Formats: sequence, C-alpha cells, structure tokens
Amino acid sequence: MATAFSRLSLAGLVAVVSGGTSGIGRAIALGLADAGADVVATARRQALVDEVASDVERRGRRTLRMASDVTDRASLEAVRDACLAALGRLDILVSAAAITQRVPTIDMSDGDWQRVLDTNVTGTWHACRVFGAPMLEQGSGRIITIASLASMVGFLEVSAYTASKAAVAGLTRALAVEWAPRGVTVNAIAPGIFVTDLNRGIIESPRGHELLLRTPMRRFGDVDEVVGAAIFLASDAASFITGQLLVVDGGFLASGVNQ
Repeated sequence: MATAFSRLSLAGLVAVVSGGTSGIGRAIALGLADAGADVVATARRQALVDEVASDVERRGRRTLRMASDVTDRASLEAVRDACLAALGRLDILVSAAAITQRVPTIDMSDGDWQRVLDTNVTGTWHACRVFGAPMLEQGSGRIITIASLASMVGFLEVSAYTASKAAVAGLTRALAVEWAPRGVTVNAIAPGIFVTDLNRGIIESPRGHELLLRTPMRRFGDVDEVVGAAIFLASDAASFITGQLLVVDGGFLASGVNQ
C-alpha cells in the first residue's frame, strides 16, 4: 500500500515546464526533478534552456534541450513529439510562461495589450492543448497553470496582465471540468509576491512597499516556496483535486488591516 510520503514521489514520471528557465518556472522545474521526475524545461532562450537542462541532469534525471515559444504552437508540438520519442511518455505540464507591462490603461497600445494576452492566455491554452493531448490519450496526467493574485484582485495600471490572469483561472476551471472524466487534473498555483525578473522593478518601487505592508508575513516569498505546491498538485497525493487555485501568498489575500 502506498504511504502518504510515497504518493508525493514523482519517480518514473515525465514533466514539461513551459517558461521553465527563470523565476518561478525554473524553481518548479528543478523541484520536480528533485521529487523524481524527468523534466524538460523549455522557453525562448536556448542558453537558459541549456542551463536548466544541466541542472536537471546533475540531479540524475533525463531531460531535453529544446527552446520554444508558447505563442508558436508548432514549437510546442516539436517539444512534445521529441519528449514522447526520447522519454517515452508525458505525465505533467506546468505552464509558467508569462509577461507583464505596467502602463495606464488609457495609454496602452493595442499591440502591447495583445502581446500580454497572447503570451499569458493563448500561450497557456496552447500549452494545455499540446501537452494535454497525450495525457488524455493515456488516461492520466497533471496540468498546473500559473495564475496570480491578479486572478482575483485588481492591481493598478496592469489591466492586461490582470485580465490575462483572470482568464488563466477561468481556463483552468473549464479544462478541469472537461478533462476530469478522462483522468487529467487541471489546477492552478496563484503565487503571491515573489522577487523574480518579471516583477523586480515593481518590488523596488513604492508599490513594493505597499505590497509588503499587505503581506502578513512581512516579507516577499522565495521562489523555492512555490515548489511544494507544485509537487503536491503533480503527485498522486492530489489525485482527487481538480479545478482549484492553490494560493501561495504569505497571507496576502486573507489580509484586511495590517497595522
């Protein structure tokens, strides 16, 4: 009989992490490898793909070195096909690629709006469809999208990002309902405030001070603190969980008055 601990093991499974070469995506990719999975971290910059692949191999896991762009479905299909050919299966997807831009909504160009939505929403949709297909065929799989606090609350002057992350939450629930009868769970992690390349400018601005005040733990998260949530949702320990947003935010959303 499987123990509670053994149900958290990812040994023998194969994971793909899109947007897996920096920030939260990279931390999750390496965390899945630590939990026993073979991991393919893919993103646009080949040099970073190679770096993460080397880190995965140092953990004794198999990987591939393939760049991709979530806005280009064909590039994701190439990664999927190579993964199936070289590693034999595909069990876990973490869709972590995202961009943001802070600008007053009235001043945002149509092109910049579309660029954020193409990456964050359509890119997530592409990844779920492309990598979800073999999971549906084999009758099992775990898909984890990366939502945001902005999936649930508004932030000043990031309307495109906020709209995109609300859409990711909705897409997660829709796919969970559609694919649950076929053995594939779909959940989201909603990180709180973590210092990454994506938000470093915000962290170092007056907005960062406000975000810190609104976080009851009185600190920002370390990207490694998201890893446990990802391992859990990717594992058999979460076999009856689907359509959920797991918030990892140091108490931000629970917060009312903090002083």
